Amino acid sequence: MKLAILSCSPKCYSTRRLREAAEQRGFQIKVLNTLKFAIDLKQAEPDLFFRQKSISDYDAVLPRIGASITYFGTAVVRQFEQMDIFCANSSSGITNSRDKLRSLQILSRHQIGIPQTTFVRDKKDVLPAIERVGGAPVVIKLLEGTQGIGVLLAESVKSAEAIIELLQNQKQNVLIQKFVSESKGRDIRAFVVGDRVVAAMRRVAQGQEFRSNVHRGGLTEPVILDETYCKTAVRAAQIMGLRVAGVDMLEGVNGPQIMEVNSSPGLEGIEKCTQLDIAGAVVDYISAQVDFPEIDLRQRLTVSRGYGVTEIHIPEGSEYVGKAINESGLRDKDINVLTLYRGTTVIPNPRSDRKLESHDRLLCFGKLELMRDLVPSKTRRKRRPKVQDLPELPVAEEVLTDAVKETAESARSGRN
Repeated sequence: MKLAILSCSPKCYSTRRLREAAEQRGFQIKVLNTLKFAIDLKQAEPDLFFRQKSISDYDAVLPRIGASITYFGTAVVRQFEQMDIFCANSSSGITNSRDKLRSLQILSRHQIGIPQTTFVRDKKDVLPAIERVGGAPVVIKLLEGTQGIGVLLAESVKSAEAIIELLQNQKQNVLIQKFVSESKGRDIRAFVVGDRVVAAMRRVAQGQEFRSNVHRGGLTEPVILDETYCKTAVRAAQIMGLRVAGVDMLEGVNGPQIMEVNSSPGLEGIEKCTQLDIAGAVVDYISAQVDFPEIDLRQRLTVSRGYGVTEIHIPEGSEYVGKAINESGLRDKDINVLTLYRGTTVIPNPRSDRKLESHDRLLCFGKLELMRDLVPSKTRRKRRPKVQDLPELPVAEEVLTDAVKETAESARSGRN
């Protein structure tokens, strides 16, 4: 296998360890500076040049894209994808992970724990937003900050308003996030490779610092995660489109809370903490998956005219509940079920004799016209009823007094 590592820092610990692991396994390995590529586009022949030489003979690519060169770096990775070369992390996955708001938006539609977060621009919305996340203290984050930079803790509502106003005046986009107090300055970094967690460590903040980043003085300890935390970390990485990722989680009272999914996780801290060969696990995974490059499924499947991909929801009381997929008549309508989602469980390529249950979601490919009637109509979310405050007791007494007066007056008029 011929492997390319895209990195602008060939001497950093992570790059050196990945190179050593590949060489130990007998692979051809080269570290290529991401900024030295040129992208050529022409009909049916996407091409890449590195230092003025055409490059197309690599079997796999491991991107290590720095935050400051995300745009150009993901363009290079996307070009490798168009050339059908396996990339350990997809260009879209890297792009999504670099934007805290976008990553949380993607995760929020799935049944996966995230801290309550809000994003506003209008000054009038700041105070209600702080209240919606539970009030002070709140965490304020810059959208594109890395390694704990641009993460602030506001102890009071007034200080939170002042910080947000200052940052917005500087044309910065900020997130307002609930402070998970029960985490007590601790978080977990799970290193995900493929569909498993290969290593995990707990980071603990020191002193008055609430950020647990190692380079900010945080202490580390190896930890064995239970099944819930492992599943959450793997699902978060998969939802983001990342095969190699560092997933940061808070230990909340309701289970793991995803803070961030890192597409270029460092190896030094976690390898020294756990004493595990994580670089070797990454290289082994790439060598096993090299024949399966990233495919934009929706793009490929929707090329055929009149065909497309959609998600069909099975509501409670549907005629499909209790029927097997082969009994549902979907195949007769030229509709193929690609994946079945049942709660948090994902069942790829489900068997034809699998029974459907209420609230199942089916990812289907077929004729759009035939699937149109099966797609549930979008329903408008009902507004929460506004709760009226109860009147104070003296008001009730006044009403009672008025009623007595009216009764007395009626009695007098009756006598007259």
